Amino acid sequence: MANKLRVAHYLNQFFGQIGAEDKADTPPLKKDGPVGPGRLFQEIFAQDAQIVGTVICGDNYFGEHIAAAESEIVELIKTYDPDLLIAGPAFNAGRYGVACGAVCRVVQEKLALPAVTGMFPENPGVDLYRKSVCIVETKPSTIGMKEAAEKMVAVALKLAQGQSLGFPETEGYIPMGIRKNYFAAKTGAVRAMEMLMLKLQGKPFITEYAAPVFDRVKPLPPFQQLDEIKLALVTSGGIVPKGNPDRIESSQASKYQKYDINNVVQLSSQGYEAVHGGYDPTDANADPNRIVPLDAVRELEREEVIGNLYPYFFATVGNATTVSNAKKFAQEIARDLQNAGVNAVIISST
Repeated sequence: MANKLRVAHYLNQFFGQIGAEDKADTPPLKKDGPVGPGRLFQEIFAQDAQIVGTVICGDNYFGEHIAAAESEIVELIKTYDPDLLIAGPAFNAGRYGVACGAVCRVVQEKLALPAVTGMFPENPGVDLYRKSVCIVETKPSTIGMKEAAEKMVAVALKLAQGQSLGFPETEGYIPMGIRKNYFAAKTGAVRAMEMLMLKLQGKPFITEYAAPVFDRVKPLPPFQQLDEIKLALVTSGGIVPKGNPDRIESSQASKYQKYDINNVVQLSSQGYEAVHGGYDPTDANADPNRIVPLDAVRELEREEVIGNLYPYFFATVGNATTVSNAKKFAQEIARDLQNAGVNAVIISST
């Protein structure tokens, strides 16, 4: 026992067995020993390491009190005098992923400890922390818990023992943007030709420098008759009715909403507000039409420049929202608009 590595584990309220969304405001607390998925990690660590304590924090609490939460969590972790931190895995849970990445980063900086977490590549925490934190690639849901735990433990032990990690595709972590010199058995020209031949033959190959891939959508031709347009308004700028009755998240949105504007000429500051957490909402709160241009579109409608305006607008928050959620929102909104005969959309952001 004395020679085992001491491990601290960070979990959110759900995996920490505190509760679900109703407990997402739980401030940081600690429990001795492994909790929840920590028991699986402990089995895999076996005689190499001991999870001496678990620190738990609600996802909402962390997201709304980031600086304070980081400080509180670091102090709780320090009480266990660990050699290593593991966080999560968070899979594709956006708020949890951001918290895991932030906790790993601050523990590395403040306590000089190695730290490892696990996430699905589309988790917003990946883009935020991939260059500063070792993030093991996981499946999108807990169905991949055992595989994630095995890979995280293997990487964590190497880091804790001062060993260098191999290539991301070998070790299973998400590339961190670090390029190292090494002596290859074949020259770059030979390797490039081998990859080219594999590509031409339709066979799989691993590039040495992966370029980002973005969806491209071919625009439709312009309207010839603007007065035939049935127009709709969609925004990712987070404009919602005052009080945010549908609880759209200010970051990592898990939902969108459809709001009735049938008898609304313009959006007032008394009736609407911005809940987006990625920009200063002062101007948007003073005049929500800056984000959702209802006043301008109503003027075009009165002047018969356009046909008519769809009597609802759609709103969500784009701040750190996952690509998978964004695609799902777009598909559902597009289906709704097509069914309503809408043939043009103004999509506003920030």
